[in-house]
Amino acid sequence: MQNIAGLEIQEHEKSKRIININLDDEIIKKLIFPFNKFDLTALELKPFTRFTIAKSLDDLTNNKLSELMNKILRDRSTGCFTIGPKNISSKINDKFLVKLSTAIAHLIGIPNHDSMTGNYYARFEVKHEDKSDSYLRKAYRNMDLHTDGTYVKEVTDWLIMTKINEQNVEGGETTMLHLDDWEHCEDLFNDPVGKQNFTWGSPKSKNVDYKVEHPVFSSDEKGRSKISYIDQFPEPKNMNQGNFLQRLSDGLEESKNKIITKLPVGRSIMANNYFWLHGRKPFKENQDLSRELLRIRGSFFIN
Repeated sequence: MQNIAGLEIQEHEKSKRIININLDDEIIKKLIFPFNKFDLTALELKPFTRFTIAKSLDDLTNNKLSELMNKILRDRSTGCFTIGPKNISSKINDKFLVKLSTAIAHLIGIPNHDSMTGNYYARFEVKHEDKSDSYLRKAYRNMDLHTDGTYVKEVTDWLIMTKINEQNVEGGETTMLHLDDWEHCEDLFNDPVGKQNFTWGSPKSKNVDYKVEHPVFSSDEKGRSKISYIDQFPEPKNMNQGNFLQRLSDGLEESKNKIITKLPVGRSIMANNYFWLHGRKPFKENQDLSRELLRIRGSFFIN
């Protein structure tokens, strides 16, 4: 791995495809002032302020951080990294983490509007009790492997998830799977049903009042598999589509090549949304369980 001043870069302990990027204390210290210039309301209402804090972060690495992150995300052999402060101090609170995630995202591309929250990012809690209509907040259910943005018209090239806080948590590990490591990919990618248009809807909490049509599988410019899939939202039109989705779901969940990892508080994971799937293991039951996550998803800069 290359050396960049202020960054510690290494392979993830569970996979050579995932790169860990640690931000030195000096970089975090130098971010406090530019981050304090804008409160969260300013970032939410004035999109250009998000680029200002992104530039502050990149400038501290002589613009090498944006170069490194873009290279990792666009490279099929990697496509995923974790990033965060090397050491967590009292100055690294929830607001700082929202700003850091915002800065990272805006060095990669343009975030999508998140209809669930009416913002460019979503913050959501997972707790012991839940009455929502989505697996996202159901602590004791396995969240099966999926990609994001299956039910919206916006292009979703990437997503970043940041762990803001957690207490009284056992289990709930992040699961990841790269298409090129998936044992059943070739078989399902070559099935013509996967290239048919499927209808994709969403539950009421997503605040999206339309449905979209697209296949599960498509190809990149080199003919390699790309996937757009989540188990909860496709509406199969016939027996062939229904049975294909069941085979797909079983094949993903049975994979022996899933990467199961714990994401520490204060850390983000960012992945290419076309060839990485992500999910979450169930939590161990606890009435005081609490986890807060932040999510941003969007498209690459065209240039």
